[in-house]
Amino acid sequence: QFLPQREDVFNGAEQEDIERKTPLWGVLESIRPGDVLVIAAQGSHFTGCLGDMLVRYFKLRGGAGIVVDGRVRDAARIRALGVPVWCTGVTPHYASQTELFPSAFNVPVGVGGTLVTPGDLIVADEDGAVVVPQDRAVPLAEDSLLHQDREAFARRRLDEGGLLSDYYPLTGEGLDEYLASRAAT
Repeated sequence: QFLPQREDVFNGAEQEDIERKTPLWGVLESIRPGDVLVIAAQGSHFTGCLGDMLVRYFKLRGGAGIVVDGRVRDAARIRALGVPVWCTGVTPHYASQTELFPSAFNVPVGVGGTLVTPGDLIVADEDGAVVVPQDRAVPLAEDSLLHQDREAFARRRLDEGGLLSDYYPLTGEGLDEYLASRAAT
């Protein structure tokens, strides 16, 4: 969690030395294999929450991906590392160089207008990232597999010349046809 800087809480003159004592270093040193790091940076266009060295360390610890409600730096080097990162853009600034400062980790945060709590699952692809509470993961996965199967059926029918209105979304006679095809297998 990044919060606004304030002179009586943090003096920017010691930025790089003090950063290693912040929760940003703490969270990186607590990363376990498969973890997804979610950073609340209030959509800042200036604070570079992570750069090459921090993402490199994240990867070496076994981190799976990073979601940042803000910016990162060293974009080319991060891409070369192959760590999936979802962020709002890039900046040349480092984590405490501008208006925000790393303040806490392993706490609930608001990212992209969504509450993320420690232990939530993050599902992400090239379209973006979503939060899945742990207790909803199994039913959501089951629903997702069913949805994926229905869409595969609809794609086949569209590729065969079917009408969009018959197969997408899959309702009415198209849905009946899908259900009959599943019952036959």
